[in-house]
Amino acid sequence: MSQPVLVTPDSPEALINRELSWLSFARRVLALAEDPEQPLLERVKFAGIMGMIYDEFAMKRIGGMFRKVQKGQGRRGAEGLTSAGELGACRAELRSQQQLVARLVEEQLRPALRDLGTPILNTGDLSASERDFLARYFADSVEPILIPLAADAAHPFPFISNLGLNVAVLVAEPGRRNRRFVRIKVPANRPRWVPLPDHAGWVPMEQVIADNLSALFPQAVELTCYFFRVTRGAKDDPWTDQAADEDADLSPGAIVEMVTAELTARKYAGVVRLEVSAGMPESLQGWLATQLGVGPADVIATPGLLSLGDLMGLPVDGHAGQRYPPHEPQTHPRLRNLDRADPSAVFDEIRRGDILVHLPYHSFETSILQFIRSAAADPAVLAIKLTIYRTGRRSPIIEALKEAARRGKQVAVLVEITARFDEASNIGWCRELQQAGAHVAYGVERVKTHVKLALVVREEPDGIRRYVHVGTGNYHEGTARLYEDLGLLSADPGLAAHAAAVFNELTAGIPASSSPGRLLVAPHDLRERFTALIRREAEHARAGRPCGVYAKMNQLQDASMIRELYHASLAGVPIVLNVRGLCCLRAGVPGLSPTIRVYSILGRFLEHSRIYRFENGGAPEFFLGSADMMTRNLSRRMEVVAPVCDPVIKNELDCILRTYEEDNSSAWDMQPAGEYLRRRPAAGQARRDAQQVFIERSASRPGETPATRAR
Repeated sequence: MSQPVLVTPDSPEALINRELSWLSFARRVLALAEDPEQPLLERVKFAGIMGMIYDEFAMKRIGGMFRKVQKGQGRRGAEGLTSAGELGACRAELRSQQQLVARLVEEQLRPALRDLGTPILNTGDLSASERDFLARYFADSVEPILIPLAADAAHPFPFISNLGLNVAVLVAEPGRRNRRFVRIKVPANRPRWVPLPDHAGWVPMEQVIADNLSALFPQAVELTCYFFRVTRGAKDDPWTDQAADEDADLSPGAIVEMVTAELTARKYAGVVRLEVSAGMPESLQGWLATQLGVGPADVIATPGLLSLGDLMGLPVDGHAGQRYPPHEPQTHPRLRNLDRADPSAVFDEIRRGDILVHLPYHSFETSILQFIRSAAADPAVLAIKLTIYRTGRRSPIIEALKEAARRGKQVAVLVEITARFDEASNIGWCRELQQAGAHVAYGVERVKTHVKLALVVREEPDGIRRYVHVGTGNYHEGTARLYEDLGLLSADPGLAAHAAAVFNELTAGIPASSSPGRLLVAPHDLRERFTALIRREAEHARAGRPCGVYAKMNQLQDASMIRELYHASLAGVPIVLNVRGLCCLRAGVPGLSPTIRVYSILGRFLEHSRIYRFENGGAPEFFLGSADMMTRNLSRRMEVVAPVCDPVIKNELDCILRTYEEDNSSAWDMQPAGEYLRRRPAAGQARRDAQQVFIERSASRPGETPATRAR
């Protein structure tokens, strides 16, 4: 095992490079695709997830690093790498991982699918009758929509769209000395996996095209083809670019125009990755790279299939034993006996005490969605306020808000239209909501809004009362079944009053009070209050009082917060960090982080919640919300983290944290040099998977949740 690096909190070596740490996280996800203990079809799905992960990394991260190098930003990052050094290291690691996944698919997953009776076949594997079937399919359903584009003296090299799959055809024709290059784009409106008769398997669409090229080039004496794909780097965040310009027009109309222009520009952004089939000659690889404006380091020759993200859509029916057992989210115990026809019932229950919703183990539909739908239907509700960062294509949340507006309620919605890759759909929601009569705002100037917050204002016999939902995830019914998240439903007057102040800032730019409120709000005071909480634990440690920091988050990158944790560790504070993704902190290093443990949970659901627990001398304080300890979350976004005051909810959060700690099969422990080792059950020890434990608890408890008292 590599030796720990002996460093101080302020030295560059104290930090792990953000991008390389993210790729380390990708390696852990890749291990799920490699794991023979996982059901086969789930392994295939994880291989598809890897394809999507690498596409996004190339677009967002490689693209960003490439622009830094182009702009001559050669200064070293906080961890000591130059922009060029970072780009080179990430390119090499990305190439290595992509080739690992490609070989996994070719050497293990495709043979296993064949043994299962659901093969992905090459055209060379087919019988004559099957090839005849595909020839007819090609003639009837594919050839009419293909557009072959040549590149020669009379035809400029065609534009290659982002992430599209292409066939590169070399055509030898009578009387022509040189072979002609023709590009055929694999149509995205045809299925990637073409089914064979009698459920005999599938053939990739690009191979169907390649096997029938003679129909397109009847005069050719020789046809050779290969496959390729390009990735274009997503442009810089337009919000960040505009934020640098103090004179920029940030009116709502200007923001929509700015984002719309950025979406158009993204289609034509520079190429940052060229993927080619492994058999493509180096001369053709080099020629394509030159035409696309990339260097040899940007070319990745891949064995087998390209565009592995399409494995997510492989239409395998049946074979339940090769999938995770089905999971149906359960209605929260406190909400099971509600009269669904009475819109006031959910508010009556929240008044009895705060409710902690744990997705996807609890049902989104019967908790958070029920909360919003009830607010839309309840005559006593006067106003609904809600933030949208991402939501579903046919969002029932949007429909409920539109219905509330049509009923004459005051509806205010903050839509973050610069949410990357969701800009177009969010602009659409803005228009729909405005047409229904809702008030739509686009957020705070020069700061992206990542808040997950809802507020309902209700007129009751004793006066106006406000109900609040503070969440860790988006109001998205789809991801609510796939992402692990937490949400707090509360009628606490102080919490609701501060939530109202946050909405006033989001919709009207009215600054909240400068004095700390119940909520921790970025970019105003979240960083400072987290810092104070960590330093307080160090003071408790020095005084011999109970102390500790226990946190669950998606990412940990901010250098100043990491250094605060290092200093607390050196003061003797035990620190346990459950960080799903990238983590730039080094754990367990003598003289730097001796009391810090970092682990990562990976499983069938994407861990997405953020929980922060501070021991506080024996009177623990808990917080949950939308923010990770990332510089962007602390300084460049509107974020909300809520304190948890209800002792029952505190106990539930403690139970959740302990369950993750006790995981011995899906947890990965960081080692001092930054690598991760997967936990395995000890000899004679039962397998304990945290996500499975939560599934079993939600399904088997007909009454209250763990540690929940009768209200």
